[in-house]
Amino acid sequence: MTTNAHASGRRAVKAVIPAAGMATRFLPATKAVPKELLPVVDRPVLQYIVEEAAAAGITDVLLVTGRGKTSMVDHFDRRPDVEARLEEKGDQKRLAEVRRTSELADIYTVRQGEPLGLGHAVGTAASHVGDNAFAVLLGDEFVEEDKPLLPAMLDLQARTGGIVLALGEVKPEETSRYGIASVNQSSEGTDIVEVTGLVEKPAPEEAPSNLAVLGRYILPASIFEAIDNTKPGSGGEIQLTDAMAQLLADGVPVHGIIYRGHRYDTGMPLGYLQTVVMLASKRDDLGEEFRSWLAEFVAGGAKG
Repeated sequence: MTTNAHASGRRAVKAVIPAAGMATRFLPATKAVPKELLPVVDRPVLQYIVEEAAAAGITDVLLVTGRGKTSMVDHFDRRPDVEARLEEKGDQKRLAEVRRTSELADIYTVRQGEPLGLGHAVGTAASHVGDNAFAVLLGDEFVEEDKPLLPAMLDLQARTGGIVLALGEVKPEETSRYGIASVNQSSEGTDIVEVTGLVEKPAPEEAPSNLAVLGRYILPASIFEAIDNTKPGSGGEIQLTDAMAQLLADGVPVHGIIYRGHRYDTGMPLGYLQTVVMLASKRDDLGEEFRSWLAEFVAGGAKG
């Protein structure tokens, strides 16, 4: 374990987005299009996540990619031909949106040769991240733009060092779908807890709480050594939870922030569709008309 594993210090300025999965639940749509680029109205899921990072002051983003995922990088590149066409048409609004994607952050990539688990994916970022704390943002969920979570997580980690997790309350019957934290109250502030243990997908009667670990982590650089020392678990995968549990056992502080806003989870087809409907309903340009149509559609028994 590194000597600065417990230390607080500089606020994390880099983010890692694991995005190498095959997304079998979305096949055949994801046969040629990465799940992270599936559109939520007119922006892909991945853009919402990079925007979330950029809004928190993170402008260095590493995508952990796999085979057939190069289009994710293309999305954040310049398209002079498209920009010129929009300029000719006088479509300044869309021109600004297209240019904005290339101005959000510096995008880097590393390949995860095999899908060997979230811990393994995070471990591939070691040389890019270096010795500083960093954020991990899972590539299929994001939070409300006006109720951000990352800034508070980054500030807390800079104060306390160690690991900071995002936690969300779930129904007792849902604990078997998540990693669940056992916690104590913390003196750090409202909705901040001290995490004393992590249990992967416990049955409701065995869950230590109803606080689920969400897809946002702020981790110290010492996590890389812990990942290297983590043996593969079920399915031959190296789990990030196991590496974090090792740091916890070594005395590294672990805190959690309970998120009270809405989390958009696009990892399953139902959640993806719900996200599209919710965000379309909120849009200034089409929300009113869409909500009106949706109400009529539902009232008509959803027969179309």
